[in-house]
Amino acid sequence: MTDSEDREQQAGISRHLLYYLNAPIAEGCRLRGVLPAPGAVRIAIRAGEGEGSETFLYEIPHDTVAPAHIPGVLRAVLSETQFYSSGDVGEVLGMTLLRLRPEEITPAPEPEEGRALRALLGLGGGPDDENPFLIGFLMRDDGLMRVYVERPGHSRLIGVDICLTDHATALTASIPSLIEEEERFRPSLDDPHCDLVVDLTDW
Repeated sequence: MTDSEDREQQAGISRHLLYYLNAPIAEGCRLRGVLPAPGAVRIAIRAGEGEGSETFLYEIPHDTVAPAHIPGVLRAVLSETQFYSSGDVGEVLGMTLLRLRPEEITPAPEPEEGRALRALLGLGGGPDDENPFLIGFLMRDDGLMRVYVERPGHSRLIGVDICLTDHATALTASIPSLIEEEERFRPSLDDPHCDLVVDLTDW
């Protein structure tokens, strides 16, 4: 991979991991940084709290895993005891460096909150206070979420029910066109927060 391809991959991973600054990537483990390296990315994770905490650098080669799978690889590594050969351990900037072999790791599933965030981000576009699309959301039981949206040029709020699956981002990106299909509309009988309901849980 050329340096420019390295940089593109590293930038994509950095963007992908940004929201983990706001929540643990695994229990007791927080993202501290994403560092570029030749042919790889190094992800700094602090394990523990206070004086007993320690920061580790996990090195992941670019050609072994897609950026979207990196959080799952890290969750798997951080939630189970791992064994490393001496050639896979080093030290950089005062942190223990651990070189991962992602092809040997089964990514751990994303928590429901992470799937919800990814789905909401899939509604796209930056904030538009004058013509908002996403008005609100409610996570429900059984991996469901209702998003409250407003069709451009219409005043009625629509509650759209979706399943929080790995493919929810593709669905939420399609919601603006799907809610133009008025045959999908049902009256909102039990939710005072919207006027209409659209069920996309089987989409």
